[in-house]
Amino acid sequence: MKLQEKMYTPDQIKGQTQNMPGQESRMKPEPIYDNVNCKGYGRLKGKVALITGGDSGIGRAVAVAYAKEGCKVAIVYNIANSDADDTKKAIESYGGNVLLIKGNIRDSNFCKEAVQRTVGHYGSLDILVNNAGEQHPQANFEDITDQQLDDTFRTNIFSMFYLTRAALPYLKEGSSIINTSSVTAFKGSADLVDYSASKGAITAFTRSLSANLAGRNIKVNQVAPGPIWTPLIPSTFDKIKVDTFGMNTPLKRPGQPAELAEAYVFLASQGSSYMTGQTIHINGGDIVNG
Repeated sequence: MKLQEKMYTPDQIKGQTQNMPGQESRMKPEPIYDNVNCKGYGRLKGKVALITGGDSGIGRAVAVAYAKEGCKVAIVYNIANSDADDTKKAIESYGGNVLLIKGNIRDSNFCKEAVQRTVGHYGSLDILVNNAGEQHPQANFEDITDQQLDDTFRTNIFSMFYLTRAALPYLKEGSSIINTSSVTAFKGSADLVDYSASKGAITAFTRSLSANLAGRNIKVNQVAPGPIWTPLIPSTFDKIKVDTFGMNTPLKRPGQPAELAEAYVFLASQGSSYMTGQTIHINGGDIVNG
């Protein structure tokens, strides 16, 4: 959907849940992924980006914004074929180029394959957006099983190691790696202990990797979103949590994926050439520092 002048209020998203994995096409109202006021200025012209979780939510918004800036994109997704197809159509409506790659980023071999397919298709790789993630709320810490812990960390942080390792032979001076962390990495979350811990690991990964790659002039930064209206929300939270989603922020509403996309464009562009190891907080007004 297109960005409107007025964002959705919490009242407009009440009364909905869905089974995992969530699908954007089943959300009412659907997330806003395209800011029509951002026309695109060729800031990423000639670049190639690989975006995980690019079929929906934040990843879809980033993919569309990149395409509008002249970037060729490859989207990695796991299950939601219809969401991926909708993203492809949105990108192509702007004359963009998109490659859909389906698979599980918990698998290091698949991550290597995704990078190789991207390079094979486009001939290069300039931007890696490690965005895909999962969460499994548990009110009782003891209910976090070994399997849940393994799934959460393999998807949220192990995949970043796998993909970055596979991408580095193709990245060059001026390339960018952008990771999606979370406000929970800085504030914590009582019901999302393992998820928050994995996002904290992403923050440490971003800072450490930026130092490691500074000599190659490859930027590594992250975005730490607050409550954003994506398929993750109705597919993992109960009705009560969905009904009040975003209300605890100073802006008193959930954010939309389109409201994050420009940060990812900035971090991938020459506008952020003197910025690495840093975090952009987009969370509805919470001051978290760090």
